[in-house]
Amino acid sequence: MTPRHVGLYEKGLLQSRTRRLENLLRSCRLCPRGCGINRSGGEEGFCGLDAHAVVNAALPHHGEEPVISGTRGAGTIFFSSCNLRCVYCQNYQISHGIAGRRVDADELAGMMMRLQDQLCHNIEAVTAAPHLPVLMGALCRAVERGLRLPLVYNSGGYEDATIMEYLDGVVDVYLPDFKYGNDRDARALSDAGDYVSHALASIQAMVRQVGDGLETSDGVASQGIIIRHLVLPGMTENSREVLNLIKNKISLSVPLSIMSQYTPTPAVKNHPVLGRRVTQAEYDRVVNEALDMGFDCLFVQEVSEDALTPDFEKDQPFRWG
Repeated sequence: MTPRHVGLYEKGLLQSRTRRLENLLRSCRLCPRGCGINRSGGEEGFCGLDAHAVVNAALPHHGEEPVISGTRGAGTIFFSSCNLRCVYCQNYQISHGIAGRRVDADELAGMMMRLQDQLCHNIEAVTAAPHLPVLMGALCRAVERGLRLPLVYNSGGYEDATIMEYLDGVVDVYLPDFKYGNDRDARALSDAGDYVSHALASIQAMVRQVGDGLETSDGVASQGIIIRHLVLPGMTENSREVLNLIKNKISLSVPLSIMSQYTPTPAVKNHPVLGRRVTQAEYDRVVNEALDMGFDCLFVQEVSEDALTPDFEKDQPFRWG
């Protein structure tokens, strides 16, 4: 199945959208933060980035949902920085700063081609919103060099819906988080008091582009969406609010990935709520809520006592033990 962005490239649309996104860097509003600074001129906003992208790791990743990782791994590119500041972030080593390799579009295209050479099933861009102009430019160069892998867009859900329109026909599979069902928790835990409205609007835009289901080829996702939700300790009411929003404002047909792997990071190890793991009872409550609401497709996990946070100071961040 030919990825959607190949067709856009052949029509010249991928190139024109790349130029338009590059122009937006002069007064950056690529995400809801709307900093309005001139990143092309070297200024840095909330994300701490100029016009370049910063990549911390690019590797075959076997820990995603089975339809994303498949048997040979997702070709995952972990961008540094994030437009959220979740106090409990499982990827805090790279999301709260810009540690990594500063790259331009040509270098990023080379990473994509190496992941294809490693027989990965897709290219998965993680927290790419501040890096979109470079990502799109890299896709142009990679398609020229023979890239034929689908693009997975892995997002925290805090996106600008108008920017999502640039990705229409570019992204094959969307993998957004829906973290919060109320802005009170979003403000307290992620410094994003307008999270809910932006998550709803951007995910609705994603569904308009790729539908509310998931198409697979040989057991691997080829087009569609999976909405992720990380269950937080002591916050099952927040999870219920998220499920209600998805049910009432998006679709009951959308696949949900309900995640149990929350592990306290050093920043929250003494937090009265976030300083512990999720219990089996908490996780089961959220899964049962989703089933009772009538969601068609759920990805679920075991509740484990093992620490599951990646260590991006290692060559293999997801190798535990």
